[in-house]
Amino acid sequence: WLASITPESLGRDIPTDKLVLHLPLNEGQGNPLHAVGLKEPLTPNGTLTWDKEGQSGPAPVIKSGATLEVGNVGDFERNSAFSYGAWVKTASNDAQAGIFAKMDVQAAYRGWDLWQNGQSFGTHIIDTWPANALKVVTRNRVVKPGKWQHVFVTYDGSGKPAGVKIFVDGREEPIRIEQQSLNADASIRTPTPLRIGQRSAGAVFEGGAVQDVRIYERLLSGNEVSAIAENSSLQKLLAVAAEKRTPQQAAQLFTYYLENHDAAYPKLAATVEKLEAEQAAIRSRSPVTHIQKEKPDSPAMAHVLMRGAYDKPGDQVSAAPPAALHAMPAGAAPNRLGLARWVVDPQNPLTARVTVNRFWQEVFGRGIVPTAEDFGIMGAAPSHPELLDWLAVEFQENGWDVKQLFKLMLMSATYRQAAITTPEKLEKDRDNILLSRGPRFRTDAEMIRDCSLAASGLLSEKMYGPGIKPYQPEGIWDIVGLPEGNTRNYVQDTGENLYRRSVYTFWKRMAPPPNLETFNAPSREVCTVRRERTNTPLQALVTLNDPQFVEAARHLAQEAILKGGSSFENKLQFVAQRLLARNLRPEEQAIAQSSWNDLAAYYTSHIEDAKQLISFGDSKPDAQVEAATLAAWTMLVNELMNLDEVLNK
Repeated sequence: WLASITPESLGRDIPTDKLVLHLPLNEGQGNPLHAVGLKEPLTPNGTLTWDKEGQSGPAPVIKSGATLEVGNVGDFERNSAFSYGAWVKTASNDAQAGIFAKMDVQAAYRGWDLWQNGQSFGTHIIDTWPANALKVVTRNRVVKPGKWQHVFVTYDGSGKPAGVKIFVDGREEPIRIEQQSLNADASIRTPTPLRIGQRSAGAVFEGGAVQDVRIYERLLSGNEVSAIAENSSLQKLLAVAAEKRTPQQAAQLFTYYLENHDAAYPKLAATVEKLEAEQAAIRSRSPVTHIQKEKPDSPAMAHVLMRGAYDKPGDQVSAAPPAALHAMPAGAAPNRLGLARWVVDPQNPLTARVTVNRFWQEVFGRGIVPTAEDFGIMGAAPSHPELLDWLAVEFQENGWDVKQLFKLMLMSATYRQAAITTPEKLEKDRDNILLSRGPRFRTDAEMIRDCSLAASGLLSEKMYGPGIKPYQPEGIWDIVGLPEGNTRNYVQDTGENLYRRSVYTFWKRMAPPPNLETFNAPSREVCTVRRERTNTPLQALVTLNDPQFVEAARHLAQEAILKGGSSFENKLQFVAQRLLARNLRPEEQAIAQSSWNDLAAYYTSHIEDAKQLISFGDSKPDAQVEAATLAAWTMLVNELMNLDEVLNK
């Protein structure tokens, strides 16, 4: 292609379909000017002066009294698509002038124009200014006084700002909308002639120069506009011998060939554009995650900061463990992998001991070292140091197998002791430090909620996903929420999200979930290794009245009625197995029977109370179960759910 192309054939790449006017304006002398689309040559108003440094030969300089009147060309309607532009050389960057226009100033500026708007280029499409008009300008300051620039406008006939595109030097520019009141029934036709260098009156493009004016009665594509803009510069490049062209000039010719003559390029370019749009969409909806990369050629280093002042660095130090502790393993590099190997090194006295102590605390309620968060000199001494050492070594030698360690503790004779105490044990081992009996302590807040949901059959096993918003008293977030924040109002979830594990609960720092906070759930502002355990009346109010627990009790009651068997005893043992993992003893059954009789009698005579009770929660009760029966069983199950044996380990 490069060997066969000539300046003349290059000119044939410029679109000519529906070209209604082409004014080269490069004669360089005299007044008669020739144009494609006109029957007769043009005669300017006044005597033209010529700029010898035109884009394609000498160019006429616009002055007051020396403009061009073309005639009735470009008389388009508002709903017609058309395109227009020219090579332009501005005289200043503060002019408000018509580069060319078919616009009647006396008739409320009806018509259209190509406009210099100070440091921007723009266009007007007007029925009546400003009530029924459209004005769009380039958002960026693109005007370069004294330099030739190709300015082109395409309009799709929609009457909307989105239908207008402004190109400068072949590239589409972002636009700024200054007026958009053009109505659907507007008309922009006007008998006033097309003028080069001004509107019908005034707004002269003083001192500017114009060449290669083109008007099309259709919407040009971006590639077509680029072909027009690049043609003259490409012709100059072709005039340069191939061996004398710079790499940039050769690349410009190659790009032009791809965009205008290569058969496969348009499809490939469209694919790339689509993929780039998809990539941009992904980036716009995804958070940016910063990552770090190790410097391959420089070791990590730091300075000792004197008295902690960042601006008073002391000695330079490199990455290494504290000298008071064991050394790095042989062959371990001073990086994160080396640190990981050092942490799990058999010589490390802390990692295994701290870990097994926390697991022991989880199982027995109290660590072998009570201050699980502090193994230093301020922490408490271990109650059984040899046991701690043995468990740590066992944990290490079994490959840090957590399941194996828990199995070992749970199957031990120590754990399987009864939690029943005696006066002698209370006297000698009040806090069970010597492990004279099995562990007994209230379970954590999340466990209490999750166990009630699991026993009732409501607990969702779904994993992962965003935080969920279960039942919560109204208005808790209002006091601490910012008016413009997205956590101003608490919007309760519905369906499965209400019954997911507590670990997925959405946590607002200033207003944590009250039912979990009541049972000493930490605020999550700092890491909490050892939770407090307090006993307050509020805890009983939560398990008795919170919709989460009432709904769980009702659902378990419904399960017992429908699946537990025909007799009261069978239903009761069904509930006991779910909550206690055992059957109730005869004396316990008698108490439960008496309680149920009272509840059934009450709700049978107070049916509205029964209906109100079983309406708690998002899930609906089974219609085939009588309201009074379900309410009585709900209250009985709720009583059993509040037993110490259920809430305590």
